[in-house]
Amino acid sequence: MTNLKAQDSALILIDHQVISMGFIKTQPPEIAKLNSITLVKAAQVLDIPNVWTSSTEDDNKDWWMPGLEEINPEAYANRIKRTGIVDSWDDPDFVRAVEATGRRTLIMAGTTNDGCLVYTALSAKQAGYDVYAVLDAGGSVFQYSEEIARLRMIQAGVNLITTAAVLGELAKDWATPQGAQIRKLLAENLTTTIGGFGLAK
Repeated sequence: MTNLKAQDSALILIDHQVISMGFIKTQPPEIAKLNSITLVKAAQVLDIPNVWTSSTEDDNKDWWMPGLEEINPEAYANRIKRTGIVDSWDDPDFVRAVEATGRRTLIMAGTTNDGCLVYTALSAKQAGYDVYAVLDAGGSVFQYSEEIARLRMIQAGVNLITTAAVLGELAKDWATPQGAQIRKLLAENLTTTIGGFGLAK
């Protein structure tokens, strides 16, 4: 296991779609959305390339989650629209997009940890990538399916991580200009999750 470095990393978002977000029951979907937005903002600060993919977006009218396109219009425009492939890694267009980043460390989040994330994380790991699965930028339908997905990823050597931990590890030093921007993003994220959603006082 290696430490996260911005220059080695790509951010992968899988199926962050409006209807799909409704399948998140293990935490408030709003928190998963906020954490996903925070990751994309941090990637912008640190010049980390993005690869986004959606599942049956047009057929099911399950449009990409609002709030992300505005941050990275290019990643949105270039998202890989899978027409039914479950494991994103089985889509050649998706794999080519990941390979085109030139990065070997994948910071990966999916709407459901027990579905789109676990399959792609396992396949990317098997393909030789260092994979970090950001669990709080998604969720699962049931707690036991969440726990099983985590166990499968751990057994395969996928690194489990949270949004705050990603930001801290990538920032390296809060005193640098980029570190200060990441620290501000982290503070805004925590203020909203802790205060805004009433998880703790």
